[in-house]
Amino acid sequence: MATADKVARTSPPRASRLRAWMLQGLSDMGKGTQRKEAEPEPVHKGQPWWRVMCLTGVDYFSTLGYQPGIAALAAGLLSPVATIVLVIVTLAGALPVYRRVAEESPHGQGSIAMLERLLTFWKGKLFVLTLLGFAATDFLITITLSAADASTHLVENPHLTETLHDKQLLITLILVALLGAVFLKGFLEAIGVAVVLVGIYLGLNVVVTIAGLWHVITEGHVITDWSTALTAEHGNVFAMIGVALLVFPKLALGLSGFETGVAVMPHVEGEPGDTEEKPTGRIRGTKKLLTVAAVIMSVFLIATSFITTLLIPEKEFESGGDANGRALAFLAHEYLGNAFGTVYDVSTIAILWFAGASAMAGLLNLMPRYLPRYGMAPHWARAVRPMVIVFTLVAFLVTWIFDADVDAQGGAYATGVLVLISSAAIAVTIAARKAGQRNWTIAFAVISAVFLYTTVVNIIERPDGVKIGACFIAAIILVSLLSRLARAFELRVTHVTLDTMAERFVRDIASRRARFIANEPDNRDITEYREKIEQIRADNDVPTQEDFVFVEVTVLDASEFEAGLNVRGEVMHGRYRVLTLESSSIPNALAALLLYVRDTTGQTPHIYFEWTEGNPFTNFLRFFLFGQGEVAPVTREVLREAEPDRARRPKVHVG
Repeated sequence: MATADKVARTSPPRASRLRAWMLQGLSDMGKGTQRKEAEPEPVHKGQPWWRVMCLTGVDYFSTLGYQPGIAALAAGLLSPVATIVLVIVTLAGALPVYRRVAEESPHGQGSIAMLERLLTFWKGKLFVLTLLGFAATDFLITITLSAADASTHLVENPHLTETLHDKQLLITLILVALLGAVFLKGFLEAIGVAVVLVGIYLGLNVVVTIAGLWHVITEGHVITDWSTALTAEHGNVFAMIGVALLVFPKLALGLSGFETGVAVMPHVEGEPGDTEEKPTGRIRGTKKLLTVAAVIMSVFLIATSFITTLLIPEKEFESGGDANGRALAFLAHEYLGNAFGTVYDVSTIAILWFAGASAMAGLLNLMPRYLPRYGMAPHWARAVRPMVIVFTLVAFLVTWIFDADVDAQGGAYATGVLVLISSAAIAVTIAARKAGQRNWTIAFAVISAVFLYTTVVNIIERPDGVKIGACFIAAIILVSLLSRLARAFELRVTHVTLDTMAERFVRDIASRRARFIANEPDNRDITEYREKIEQIRADNDVPTQEDFVFVEVTVLDASEFEAGLNVRGEVMHGRYRVLTLESSSIPNALAALLLYVRDTTGQTPHIYFEWTEGNPFTNFLRFFLFGQGEVAPVTREVLREAEPDRARRPKVHVG
């Protein structure tokens, strides 16, 4: 006792304090799977919806930094018309889709969770990992591309271009590191910074837009020149609309904020009556978030595409031009002076840098909800800070590979965005069909077709996006399977529940020596049980007076990793006591039962097996993929990892 008191008074070593800080504030993903049903589920208080909108808005609104230029390069004089098509798709397509996603998946998993329900076993896990690969492509490229674009604005500022013209890669890496530092500090700090940046950036864009519209109105010939050139180039309205529809896929980056809007949904403040099962207030707040952000962005997209097309010479949008990737900054310098233009540049650089914040928040909410639950990431993957470090290091690697080139990452960014939006549209179509909502089913099916068309066109034009996405998918699947392999022998039963009959069996056998026989159920006739007992007694030289309880495990979905264990007791043929278990893994279920019996009775239980016939490696693969195979040695290994004290470890006998 004296030693224990001394240890208690001693300050923890530095390594322990660092570990505690790193694992502080475990993200609430996956809590639902690890709690007993009787325990109340705390509701995350969250932030007002408009503050969370600013977090996703740093990604969504920051596209104003380059979207007008993309539209001008893709559609030329037709840019305002093509942008109107983008706005229609946004308000009539993406917005209703994601409002429905918010209803169907209110915990931030988005369309991935909706589609996960359609598939089971390993094919479901691989499907989810594929979608997570595209989500990682979207979110990580958001971080690296936005930081690269911010560094481009910084390098191309007239006052700094001579000093920083060859430092873009270094500047981008510094910006990514600073973003990671903000999230290591804490999530509330990230939201606070986002609110300030969005407020300033939108305010400055209002000033630039009004100044641009004022020059368009006062210089009347500008509109006349544009309309004349537009008519001469395209002939009539129908031709204009046709061309606008054809170039729409190139403008798809203007849809980039919706998936992150749903991913950060758990941080939206709910209402007093909200529960984790029915967070009505959170859903309502998220719908406001999505709608207000879409309306604000739509107004800005139309207005800015109009003024930039009419006021900026076409050659300036091209590579090397002063408006390339910075059309609104060009107008700010041109019409409001270099002082205001520099302030606008600083604001644009700041919001582009912090655009990665919504992506980082999405990654922190999305990945830990799936990978640890699948056994495809270590336990610390549920903690925020270690994951921030992992994602930041990956962002460093991506930035270095692409040399901080914005254009080189654009294809991967658009592919990730469009695949996720298409999957969301398909998911809500299926949800509406299951709910018997015929009109919504037709509407969502049409929207799905539009996004699938856009995705296919984008992939054909920029196949590099699929290649990069495939690399992310392959990396996630490889790392996930290796992690699942490394965690194969963990005790992954979250809780054990016995019915009345099973409890009676355990209490009765605890009065003697607790002996169990692992039996693979076959015909379950009286001969099977009698011969099994005779074989176990002969193989292990157990006296005839010793009593046994049979344990039979039925494997449900072997691809599941963590789950509770329900144990039922029954008497077979009037004399044989049998405990039946349902689990994703036979060895794990048996180990969990033995440890439960030990802890509740104080007895060290014994369990008897027969050796599994066949090649050990083949049997291990059967265990890894199907939850059965090399049962005896794997059960012993699970027990060894769960209980290091040999004196307290349940005994495993194999004959």
